[in-house]
Amino acid sequence: MPDVITLGSVTLPGDLQWTDEFTWCAVERSQSQTISGAVVLFEAVKLAGRPITLEAGNPGAGLIWLDRSTIEDLMTLASTVGWEGTLTLADSQTFTVAFRDEGVIAQPVRHIAPLETGDPYTLTLKLQTV
Repeated sequence: MPDVITLGSVTLPGDLQWTDEFTWCAVERSQSQTISGAVVLFEAVKLAGRPITLEAGNPGAGLIWLDRSTIEDLMTLASTVGWEGTLTLADSQTFTVAFRDEGVIAQPVRHIAPLETGDPYTLTLKLQTV
């Protein structure tokens, strides 16, 4: 069986790309200046909120297509108020996540009416750790 990603009860292709994996730092930093001119640095560990954006490839590296029924399953999760679940990546990393922003962005590879459950879609999945 090929590597897969799971989000709650939904199984996704294991080769979805985590596009913002290294755009987040676990330490929040800020600074202020005292009246004497000294700089005071503040640092704290972030407990949650790490973005996890999974994308179905890019045109240069080849696209990953998902069927319409998988997109519908993801939309059901994203449309559930307060939904939190487990994301398990193909490399076995596990996160407790919730949807962020619009959650699921999916576009048909080609539009042919009527749409059927097996029709291919591209996907951008926007999650964050909780």
